[in-house]
Amino acid sequence: MGKKWWAIGVAVAILGTVREVSKQYGWDKDVLIKVFSELSDRLGIWAIPLYVAIHTLTLALCLPYAVFFEAAASMLFGFFPAVLCVFAAKLLGASLSFWIGRLIFKSSTSAMDWVQKNKYFAVLSRGVERDGWRFVLLARFSPMPSYIINYALAATKVRFLVDFLLPTVIGCMPMILQNTSIGSLAGAAVSSAAGS
Repeated sequence: MGKKWWAIGVAVAILGTVREVSKQYGWDKDVLIKVFSELSDRLGIWAIPLYVAIHTLTLALCLPYAVFFEAAASMLFGFFPAVLCVFAAKLLGASLSFWIGRLIFKSSTSAMDWVQKNKYFAVLSRGVERDGWRFVLLARFSPMPSYIINYALAATKVRFLVDFLLPTVIGCMPMILQNTSIGSLAGAAVSSAAGS
């Protein structure tokens, strides 16, 4: 039991450190896009797996740059490769955060006690138990950030493959298309402005 708490503590410490360092050094979306553009040119074909890995971690660890990563993918790789990259990262990030949440909620009795006493979570839990994948799909279309949904669903008795992953595949596509389209349009606007 002590090793599990130690692992959870390390994960929380890493998350907090990354957030504080990004705030302290003023890393913003423009600097990150420039860095990734230069790195993409140098890495060639390996830029796509690197992008997927980094974006997966930003989603799973709830880092604030996830939306900008999705928009920047179109500028880095083009629209259709960006859709595939973001789709892969979204699924991997959702799966990773779901399993991190399961680990936390299964190993921590205080977390489960808090969840069971929370009246909002009771509504979520009843909805998942009653409607399963339909509830998860509707949650994916809600304005609530996906990482909150991922971690909240990890505390329920939802089945991973049928009730969590399948609705995630369907439910994340509209947001992926929106964000990559915005990045593609922004890249076209910058190109046309630079050309005139």
